[in-house]
Amino acid sequence: MPDLFDGLAHRPVLYQEIIHALRPARGNLYVDATLGAGGHAWGILQHSSPDGLLLGLDVDPQALSLAAERLAVFGQRVMIVRASYTQLAEQLAAVGWAKVNGILLDLGVSSMQLDAAQRGFSFSADAPLDMRFDPANPQTAARLVNELPEKELARILFQYGEETLAKQIAHAIVQARPVTTTGQLAEIVLRVVERRGRKDERKRPLHPATRTFQALRITVNRELEALEEVLPQAVAALAPGGRLAVISFHSLEDRIVKQFFRRESADCLCPPRQPVCTCGHRATLVEVTRHPIRPQESEIAQNPRARSARLRVAERIANNSHQAVRRIERSPSRKDETGT
Repeated sequence: MPDLFDGLAHRPVLYQEIIHALRPARGNLYVDATLGAGGHAWGILQHSSPDGLLLGLDVDPQALSLAAERLAVFGQRVMIVRASYTQLAEQLAAVGWAKVNGILLDLGVSSMQLDAAQRGFSFSADAPLDMRFDPANPQTAARLVNELPEKELARILFQYGEETLAKQIAHAIVQARPVTTTGQLAEIVLRVVERRGRKDERKRPLHPATRTFQALRITVNRELEALEEVLPQAVAALAPGGRLAVISFHSLEDRIVKQFFRRESADCLCPPRQPVCTCGHRATLVEVTRHPIRPQESEIAQNPRARSARLRVAERIANNSHQAVRRIERSPSRKDETGT
């Protein structure tokens, strides 16, 4: 078996933690719903040898091509499909899998996408404003910044980028139209920030345009809506004892996952003071990680982009009855930074 990390610029984020969380075992069925370059999938297949099966989904044809080459060694044990994870239930039905033992969602943009300047995800190189995970998506970042009304653009920057200068940045973008490249957009944001008195922004580790780029990327790819669509499908697809592992990279995603896990691990959603349950809700999950697992300092040193990763894991319970689930979370070395 070849070395998993041969030829990879970065190791898959939280790789060992994912293997520990999903507990791959022979004969079981797994879904990597965000296949990417296939790093996590490689580990799941290796640890479920000799007959564990994996379905890999992704909308990025470049990633699928790389994953297919890397995972070819596993032969018919892996099936790779170009599809969004919002089509999870449909894709499972297509391959005849009623229930699976583990599902992985590794959200956000990959290092491979960030490093491809022509994809327009990064401001490290001047490139066309694109930011699409799926090249077939008709929406682009360029269309957003050049066609949206100023008020709507400001809303997106504030809601999805948590940008405190959203109104000022939106106004500057509208005044500078047409805005066609990543470099042009980054410079517009930087000028706004510096005019507002934060002149040391160029020296900060986080570029001042980071939040603006995040907001546009989330909007282009409908990332938060897609996450809300897939989570119920994932729970419905899990066999009793099966686990769902979700890696998120910012508080907006993590909050959605956290609230979903908390809701689905509760036997009643009625107001606390209500004496009799009328909602009829019954728990489907047990939280395996009460707090998100963060990368070790050694991983961050190897891959600085991993620093914001947060892993949450939940386990499907049988017969709507809580089971004893061994928690896998490490004792947090620092305060949970999600703010949730």
